Amino acid sequence: MGFRAVIITVSDRGARGEREDQSGPEIAGMIEGLGMEIVARRIVPDEKEMIRRVLLEWSEGEKADLILTTGGTGVGPRDVTPEATREVIEREIPGMGEAMRGHSAAITPHAMLSRALVGTRGRTLIINLPGSPKGARENLEVLLPALPHAIEKIKGDERECAA
Repeated sequence: MGFRAVIITVSDRGARGEREDQSGPEIAGMIEGLGMEIVARRIVPDEKEMIRRVLLEWSEGEKADLILTTGGTGVGPRDVTPEATREVIEREIPGMGEAMRGHSAAITPHAMLSRALVGTRGRTLIINLPGSPKGARENLEVLLPALPHAIEKIKGDERECAA
């Protein structure tokens, strides 16, 4: 497939070295299973400007085809990943966020608290995932079948979509 992916874990405690990142490795394995290359993994604190900067860094110049964030999508005072993402994306893809919430809602009523966004900046797909390994896995799982096609289209593939 040849796509390049970046994983950004958003966690105050993770950034301070007080908590081991478990969600990043969980979703990295899933993405590598699709044949994508993980070109970078970063841990940043729940600071909107830092999240925004790293999203811009990796979406500029087509350095990454896919950026996955994990963490900061809930309703807590420090959960600012969707706000940072909204400032960066050019086009939102609401159906992917709805699919994640719908899938998760069948598992836990807490899914309705997710504010995760999915969108594009240039030719990069940006997806917000929950911070827990279980939540990140369940949300990414529902998107996996559509990811290669979505990235191909975002990158400019003009082939007809199969019916």
